[in-house]
Amino acid sequence: MTVSRIGLGTAPLGGLFSAVGGRQAADTLESAWTAGIRYFDTAPHYGAGLAERRLGTFLSGTGRRRSECTVSTKVGRLLAPGDSRQGDEAFHGAPGRLRVRDHGAEGVYRSLAESLERSGLDAFDVVLIHDPDDHWEEAVTGAYPALHRLRAEGAIRAIGAGTNQIAMLTRFVTETDLDCVLVAGRYSLLDRSAAEELLPECAEREVGVLADGVFNSGILANLAPDATYGYVPAPEAVRRRALVLSERCAAYGVALAAAALRFPLRHPAVTGVVVGARSAQEITVNVAHAGATIPEELWAALDAPERDG
Repeated sequence: MTVSRIGLGTAPLGGLFSAVGGRQAADTLESAWTAGIRYFDTAPHYGAGLAERRLGTFLSGTGRRRSECTVSTKVGRLLAPGDSRQGDEAFHGAPGRLRVRDHGAEGVYRSLAESLERSGLDAFDVVLIHDPDDHWEEAVTGAYPALHRLRAEGAIRAIGAGTNQIAMLTRFVTETDLDCVLVAGRYSLLDRSAAEELLPECAEREVGVLADGVFNSGILANLAPDATYGYVPAPEAVRRRALVLSERCAAYGVALAAAALRFPLRHPAVTGVVVGARSAQEITVNVAHAGATIPEELWAALDAPERDG
């Protein structure tokens, strides 16, 4: 199974940070498809099911063959009836559903069945264990065996885990039989911690790596005063580091966001980069960044210690 080198993350289309209207979400997906993006990542968590519904509706539309693209969703959060507040877990404009953690086997089967029903899709290609950070035992004894069984039965094509916790992802890679991992925000220009152990282990075991959060939730795409890092306002020390990187990119006529998007793809273990977008314009910008020419001298400058810059 293959994925496009640039994939679309649908958290913004589920209202991450601010609400996105239905027409805008559809235009964003259309722009991604037109640009040649054929990997789409979603999850029940994104807008409490809203992103899954929007993605499924789009892919079921005329002129788009499901066989031409790869779609991943996640398990680990079930949705229950209830009134979630606006801004709950950073999502806005979402329907009134509550997120309930469940990394057990039965939770996996229920979650996947509900995701299929919400999206209207007949299958997902990849299913990832989502944010099992405080639930290792339940995830490795419940969610993982359930996904392993579904893969063996042919119900899904690949299984993996997705989180921002490097140590746990490394354990999954070394102790289970995953096809891929989605590492969020830990292999970027500002945080290269995944390169220390996780990426070498993935390379050795031929586990695919999907690099998510390459802008570290915003600051590497936009150095505005309200820029976020790790989904919270960026600390001043992080802003200063990002500014140094931006100045080095400017010296070579390259946008910081272009270097941030392309950086993970330099590593041989990285299969693709997943970038979120909330508008067709953002898709256009991201695709342009993906095709930007970046001289080797700039990579050397970005790799140099900050005190030298």
